[in-house]
Amino acid sequence: MYVTDFNYDLPQELIAQHPCEQRDGSRLMVLDCQAEKIVSDHFRQVDRYFEQGDVLVINDTRVIPARLLGCKESGGKVEVFLVRKLAEEGECWLCLTRASKGPRPGTRLLLGDQLTATVMEGGGDGYRHIRFDVEGDFLSLLDKIGRLPLPPYIDREPQGEDRERYQTTFSSRPGAVAAPTAGLHFTPEILDKLRAKGVIVCPLTLHVGLGTFLPVRVDNVEEHRMHAEAYCIPDETAVQVNRAKREGRRVIALGTTVTRTLEFSVDPQGELQAGDGMTDMFIYPGYRFKIVDALLTNFHLPQSTLLMLVSALAGREFVLQAYRQAVEERYRFFSYGDCMLIHNVIKEAS
Repeated sequence: MYVTDFNYDLPQELIAQHPCEQRDGSRLMVLDCQAEKIVSDHFRQVDRYFEQGDVLVINDTRVIPARLLGCKESGGKVEVFLVRKLAEEGECWLCLTRASKGPRPGTRLLLGDQLTATVMEGGGDGYRHIRFDVEGDFLSLLDKIGRLPLPPYIDREPQGEDRERYQTTFSSRPGAVAAPTAGLHFTPEILDKLRAKGVIVCPLTLHVGLGTFLPVRVDNVEEHRMHAEAYCIPDETAVQVNRAKREGRRVIALGTTVTRTLEFSVDPQGELQAGDGMTDMFIYPGYRFKIVDALLTNFHLPQSTLLMLVSALAGREFVLQAYRQAVEERYRFFSYGDCMLIHNVIKEAS
């Protein structure tokens, strides 16, 4: 299976550079896998595709302003991109750095007039372990001096609207460097409408990492390795998901991050396990899903691991057919783009 098997042609102008005026104003493409039917709808009507007793699992991670600009104490500009925290105690983070000359261990960094840091360890590909010197709450300071990390295909600097619109309305646990973008469409009113219909809404946390932006650099799909990301599944979420599976009710994942977390955390008996940890799970065609029955997701980059995951759930040819139709119908693509619902899935899809 080759990475090029997941390619499609996308006109540049269909890559959404700004969010819709209203959160729920996007379009919705619905894929019925068993009937091999594709329907175009509007996201505001998404509740019509839910049934009483469905369990919708959401990702409550919150994007941190992970880009820090400054200079080395000895001079020279430097940009620091927070990737993930390395320990519970202190503020030591795995970071990417960008500078004319990479900072060596022991280098002091001046990041604005409120934050200093020390490079503790070097690494390949620009990664560094960096300890930040801060009194008080580090994340509160980041909110003041950090910049939001928009995806590289959004060809502009972050603006005021992004502080709100590149977060889900239910984000509550800071730690991601990219948004779980399928959740960007949801308003509190839509979630209330689903709950009134008898849908059970449960959270988990997966702090989306930098790997979501990185291209696949191998030719053979099976040779790719994912970056590890931190996750947490609450006890009540595991209870609700396991009860739904036993009773034959659907579990609907809001996004690929939720999908990977759920599928990673299943024990050999098919029970979802609560708890936290790190996952580097890579899902591609041939995988047999154990938990997820339906998926709400955005449109993904050509040859990306996210497109491979979607293809594992709905079938590669059917997904690529849907993407070609989306291009023809001028759907908006990627993080700030439109949404897709995949349901009536065939678990052995490939």
